Amino acid sequence: MTVPLLELEGIARHWPVKGGVVRAVDGVSFSLRRGETLALVGESGCGKSTTARLALRLIEPSAGRARIDGVDINGLSGGALRRMRRRAQIIFQDPFASLNPRLSVGDAIEEPLIVHGVGDKAARAARVRELLGLVGLAEWQAGRFPHEFSGGQRQRIGIARALAVQPELIICDEPVSALDVSIQAQVVNLLKDLQARFGLAYLFIAHDLAVVKHMADRVAVMYLGRIVEVAETRRLFADPRHPYTRALLAAIPRPDPRRRGMVTPLGGDVPSPLNPPPGCRFHTRCPLAQAVCREVEPPAVEVAPGHHSACHFAAELPPVEQVAEGGLSPVAARRLALFGQSAPSTLT
Repeated sequence: MTVPLLELEGIARHWPVKGGVVRAVDGVSFSLRRGETLALVGESGCGKSTTARLALRLIEPSAGRARIDGVDINGLSGGALRRMRRRAQIIFQDPFASLNPRLSVGDAIEEPLIVHGVGDKAARAARVRELLGLVGLAEWQAGRFPHEFSGGQRQRIGIARALAVQPELIICDEPVSALDVSIQAQVVNLLKDLQARFGLAYLFIAHDLAVVKHMADRVAVMYLGRIVEVAETRRLFADPRHPYTRALLAAIPRPDPRRRGMVTPLGGDVPSPLNPPPGCRFHTRCPLAQAVCREVEPPAVEVAPGHHSACHFAAELPPVEQVAEGGLSPVAARRLALFGQSAPSTLT
């Protein structure tokens, strides 16, 4: 079997604080193949960005392993770790904070080339010009500073910097969430074009499921520090097998007047990672939670080839059907929005 380009195995990051331990990431496992885009989605605070940093060892894990091309990066140091990081780069969420305001754009893009000892000064200057062209900026803009660019342009600079050392893997930590909608589309299309041209693999973190549907080959859904569902994108959108995934999909805005009477499909807040609930971590917000959900943590089961869900009733959930406005009670509307026309007998 082909070795995955990126593989996380039971990776965790616990932060000791006064009064306990914050379990920001608590046993995450997934793999990413070469040339693939895996989207990591979930509500704010669920641990997506921490997982991204663990994947590159920008922060140290409390447990578990991260492997790039089969090599455990937690065992690397010095030059070996630096060489690994040439293969994997990151695009940050905030396109302004990620750039040094005292460095010109050209210097910022050249910096990783200097760190990794790539080329002489003339070769690096030529590479900077090439990278600016790749992301849709002009060569003469290399002498300008970050504050002279728009948000979309700054994110293009961040992309150019990530591409500088010719990585195989790029982690995109919500690269379009701070941008206008029209600019989001341009940046997403740029990322797809670059992937096709250079065979890049992306770990794509996002809130916007419409962007994820356009961008990703597979989707991993994260809740309170753990992965609750993983599937190929089309299958996940057509037949989600976890109640939390169904709630996320039900919350996607749609220009359909028939949906005006529907209640919000999911209420409440994410529990504190300082004191996660026992059993299924989603049971405090799941409208169909049963006693077993409150007591036993559900294992991730394969409900279809390549489709895994950590729900006790994953195989029994009926197909999702769109619910039109029609005089339903709030409870009935919520049940229909999340779980289709009827609940499985074991959940009633």
